[in-house]
This record gives sequence, C-alpha cells and structure tokens, in this order.
Amino acid sequence: MRRSRGFKSKTRYKLKKTIRVGRTNPITKRIQTFDENDLVHIIIDPSSHKGQPHPRFHGRTGKIADKRGQAYIVEINDGNKAKKLIVRPEHLKIQE
Repeated sequence: MRRSRGFKSKTRYKLKKTIRVGRTNPITKRIQTFDENDLVHIIIDPSSHKGQPHPRFHGRTGKIADKRGQAYIVEINDGNKAKKLIVRPEHLKIQE
C-alpha cells in the first residue's frame, strides 16, 4: 500500500503544543485584529484546524495585504516567488 502524504505529514514535532500548567486564554488570539501592511509571524496553532496555512509556512514572516471574512491575506516570499496565504488570526502573531 502506498504511503499517505496528507496535509499534516512530517509535522509531529512542528505542530506539537508544549505542556501547559495553567490555561491560556485562546479567545484573545481569535479576536485579535491587524491592519494592512502589518508584519506578522505565521505560528500555527494545532488546536484550531480552520484557517490553518500549510505547515511549510510555519515560522515565516509576511505582510498583511487584506482581510477576507474572519481571515487575513498574508503575502510572503517563497524563494523567488510571491505567495498569498489565507490565514485566520489565531495562527498569526504580530512582529515586535
């Protein structure tokens, strides 16, 4: 039988959450807002499956281009090619 190469293949350590002593407040991550041209880091939250970008973009930094529904369009450079990702706010973190 052929090996499965699904969306989350080879992400055992990349999409692992650390053990937490206290609970964090996940609602604040989901209602955070960004403005256009904000620089954001793509940090995938594995507990939220909706609006997740592909794991190859985990840890990348991009610029907010637009808002689409509850999600944001993030522009990144993948090598020499410009790409647009549709990502929900719980998977984004503002660059400081």
